[in-house]
Amino acid sequence: MTGQDAALPPVPAPAAYPLRVSPDRRRLLDANGRPFLMQGDAAWSLIANTTLEGTTRYLDERRALGFNTIMVSIIEYLFSADPPRDLAGNEPFLTPADFTTPNPAYMDHAERVLELIAERDFLVLLAPAYLGYPNPHYPGFGNRSEGWYDEVVANGIEGNRSWGEYLGRRFDHFDNIMWMMGGDRNPGLAAEPLNALAHALRSTGITTPFTAHVHPEDSPLETFPGADWLDVNPTYTYGIVHRKLIDDWNREPVTPFYLIESTYEGEHDASELQIRRQAWWSVLCGANGHLIGNKPMWLFGDGWQDQLRSPASIAMARWGDFFRALPWTDLEPDEAHAFATAGLGEARGLDRVTAAVTKDGKLAVAYLPVRRPLTIDPAPLGGGRLAVEWFEPATGQRVTGEPVSGPGTVILAPPFAEDSVLTVRS
Repeated sequence: MTGQDAALPPVPAPAAYPLRVSPDRRRLLDANGRPFLMQGDAAWSLIANTTLEGTTRYLDERRALGFNTIMVSIIEYLFSADPPRDLAGNEPFLTPADFTTPNPAYMDHAERVLELIAERDFLVLLAPAYLGYPNPHYPGFGNRSEGWYDEVVANGIEGNRSWGEYLGRRFDHFDNIMWMMGGDRNPGLAAEPLNALAHALRSTGITTPFTAHVHPEDSPLETFPGADWLDVNPTYTYGIVHRKLIDDWNREPVTPFYLIESTYEGEHDASELQIRRQAWWSVLCGANGHLIGNKPMWLFGDGWQDQLRSPASIAMARWGDFFRALPWTDLEPDEAHAFATAGLGEARGLDRVTAAVTKDGKLAVAYLPVRRPLTIDPAPLGGGRLAVEWFEPATGQRVTGEPVSGPGTVILAPPFAEDSVLTVRS
């Protein structure tokens, strides 16, 4: 069995909701205390730009590939057939842009979509008021605003509080929602209204973790300073992904984080390799997972159905299966290069090797974005006889390597043409 013919992994067991933050503040745990690895997908316009039949197909296909997390806007501003209306023509507000006048017909449809999501055991990162990039630029949409920034500001603290209270009362029975404040933009003048919205959601009895989404290269921990509602911190970057992840691993106080977005499949001339790199870097740099995106799927534009088994989707299925089979929550980044000592590539480059070792010294994992010999030191794993295995992210192939042992370093050569994952066990 070779190449893309390699069998896809089985669907993982569903999580039990609600999620919570682990006592050490590093991880997300489900209601049974099991680690939750975010294998996620951007589905921003799912509510406004799909039918229930389309929603069902999308969710079933994602579930079959092991996805357990999706990111959605509850109200759409630009990226739908007739924004901000849904496909049935319902406005989100009875008085346009007035957050105190939610339209029951629109919200009935949104609730049905959320029910379909919950029935399939997804975590949904739900944006109550996506702000949009500060300088409208998205190709094909002219210079129109992308989000609700101006409206959030105009509605003020009271309007946003009313909106948050409504959403909390309407959707508090969903224990699989992680409310996501903001979206693609630092809050600026919208900071206080968004804080009011978040506090209003909390005031209705919601205790599930909250997250946020700000401008790329920035962090919600800095743009919402002192926010008592912010539980989970996303990493968002189009720069050197592994460096940004390590920065978030080293933050004080410790806050669980995940790679919410980087380059999407089908945009920015992204290669299949680049999409894979981002995902593998995420966990090996300490994150709780990664969300991919695909155009046209994230906005449910023409041809989105043809992307349901895209290369990135298949690669993520294999990525999720690989890590769930390991004690991935015990892996800690090998920042000192004690295990992977040479052949690491450029520190600011896309060829950078990332490695992690479990706290008990029984397992090390390294991701090699390019085919290049890697020098390892068995000492962090006890220095005895070590089992070696190679995994090919693009195909799911596994190759058993020759055992190695210390003392002294060992040079290992990956057997695959592109990227590889090295697993070494004591």
